Amino acid sequence: MYLSHFGFEQFPFRLTPDTGLFHALPPHLEAIQMTLSALAMGEGVIQIAGEVGTGKTLVCRMLVRQLPEHYDLAYLPTPAMSGRELRAALAKELGLQPDGDGLTLTESLHQSLIERKRGGRAVVVLLDEAQALPDEALEALRLLGNLETEQEKLLHIVLLGQPELDARLASPQLRQFRQRITFRAVLRPLDMAETVSYIEHRLSKAGGEAGLMPLARQKAIWHASRGIPRLVNQLCHKALIVACSTGEATVSRKAVQAAIRDTQTARQPRWHDPILWGWS
Repeated sequence: MYLSHFGFEQFPFRLTPDTGLFHALPPHLEAIQMTLSALAMGEGVIQIAGEVGTGKTLVCRMLVRQLPEHYDLAYLPTPAMSGRELRAALAKELGLQPDGDGLTLTESLHQSLIERKRGGRAVVVLLDEAQALPDEALEALRLLGNLETEQEKLLHIVLLGQPELDARLASPQLRQFRQRITFRAVLRPLDMAETVSYIEHRLSKAGGEAGLMPLARQKAIWHASRGIPRLVNQLCHKALIVACSTGEATVSRKAVQAAIRDTQTARQPRWHDPILWGWS
């Protein structure tokens, strides 16, 4: 595609979360640091919220990489459909046999958590796409989160989900679970300076030359994407394709315009001017 044309060593704007291209910008860095600090204090339930495309899965993968060695990790990327399914998935992640009824599973998990705590280890559960968990699974999580010694929690739970999770937790039947959430971070969209830094970082890490995407083009991409990293990736990727197809050495204004027009979820300019673009 455009790798050889621009001299890239890898695709700089692939949609699959890539920890090798992670850029420690404030929204993501704050969420990671807050979560690690809350875990160090022994907190039971932590929430990371963010709109679609703001980088929740990438933050989750960075947390997996940065967890201290004394934590045992249970990563559940696919939401469970029931309380028993959630307990079974957790048991499997901890090396247990997910057999028996709900009570037997809970007892097995409890015993395993106690043994790990005696050995100086703590268990962290990372649940991605938590907004898709049914009420039964959330209640199962609440009950598991109640497992503790006289001094500390036996299980630490990190929920990563879209804002719909907040609406779910506001319902009366889930108020007890909502009260268990002691720390909460929100992944906001990037501002203009952060978006420019994000684009430049990815271009550089991929082996691109300086000036490949002029500042004016990056600002236009920020306007069109509203600072949502996934949209930034889509627009940059398409703009590079267009620039390559027309033999451009750098990304032109027309290439960015074509990328924006081709992306339905992007914010469209009201008019195009040779110098300035008007945005609605």
